[in-house]
Formats: sequence, structure tokens, C-alpha cells
Amino acid sequence: MNELTIDVVSDVVCPWCFIGKHHLDQALHLWHAEQPQCAVAVRWHPFFLNPDTPEGGEPYRPFLEKKFGGPEKLAEIWQRVSAAGRTAGIEFAFEKIELRANTLNAHRLIHHAQKVGADGTAVSTLIEGLFAAQFLEGRHVGDRAVLADVAGKCGLDRDAVRDYLDSAEDAEEVRAAAGEMQRMGIGGVPFFIFNKRLAASGAQPPDALLKAMREATQAA
Repeated sequence: MNELTIDVVSDVVCPWCFIGKHHLDQALHLWHAEQPQCAVAVRWHPFFLNPDTPEGGEPYRPFLEKKFGGPEKLAEIWQRVSAAGRTAGIEFAFEKIELRANTLNAHRLIHHAQKVGADGTAVSTLIEGLFAAQFLEGRHVGDRAVLADVAGKCGLDRDAVRDYLDSAEDAEEVRAAAGEMQRMGIGGVPFFIFNKRLAASGAQPPDALLKAMREATQAA
């Protein structure tokens, strides 16, 4: 088979999704070296890790301490995620994050970039920029101005993106897409679907994702 489609379900406030993206990037690098004639299309789909987040966000650490059972438990989780991140080339800076963000507008931005035909590299760069803003810089990725800044640095028209985000365009479509992911039974992210034949859940290592690519492209 000379085509490979990868559907990725994720949320930009999910640290494991950031790790999963880096693992996917590494797997794709190996795949391109192994199958240089195979056309690859990656499509990103929305998931709301915390669907009840207020539009303006809310304090980050208190929410997580309550969710995970106190500061000690949270410290253990951050340590584990940070160790996995370093292996993937990510230096998490959780201490910089002040607000838990509502990610509707971040997902709208990703949706918009894909809808207007941004190529796969541009979309990947945008998503990397959103993850970096959240987890490396501690910026509020629920803020429209921050999102427009990230988009501008990734080669998109900042002013056009800001105008888009200030509207309600595609909001219901994005919510519906996230609902569809849940109806498919996806309850956690990252989640990868290869050629609509094979799925992988979690921040799987690059070799596991590469194996899934091989299996998904084998003749049925």
C-alpha cells in the first residue's frame, strides 16, 4: 500500500499527548526512511481532557492537587511525566503553568489550519507550538491572543487567526467532533488510528508506532 493515514486524537493540555507527538514524529522519520514512496497524511482530532474548564481558565496546581490526591501525589506524577518527557526530548516546566486552560479555541485553531489546507508540516509545527506554549513556557493556551501569537510564529497570518478566534466559527463543529471521538469509545489520549484499521492508545514508544504503521499498510 502506498498510502498511510494517521488520525491522532489529543488535547494540547495533555502532557502525555506532547510526548506522544514526539514519539509519532520519531516513528514517522523512521517510516519515511523505510518507505520513502509512501504518502503519509496525519489528521488531528479534538479531545477535551477537562471539558468542565471555565472559559477563562482556573488555577492549575490546585485543580491537579485535588484531582490526584494532594501535592505529594502530584509531585510523583510530574516526576514520572518529566522523566518520560526527557526521553522524548521534552523538558517540562510544570511550575510555570498558572492556569488550567479551556482548549476549545486551541482546537478551533488546529481545525482551522487543517480546514484551510495547511500542509502537514505546518500543522505539525502549529501543534508543537501549542504544546510548547503550554508546557515549556507556561502560557495560557486558552487565551485568543496567545493562540494568535503562536499561530503567527508558526507561519500563519496572526491577524486573520485572531479574527477567526474572535468569532464563533467552527465552534460547534469542533464540539461535535470531540463528541464523535467519545462515541467511538475513545476515553483517553493520545489515541492513534492507522489507516482506519489499527489503533494504539497512550504515548506508545516510536518502535511500537512504527510497527503499527507496518501492520496497517499490509494488504488486507
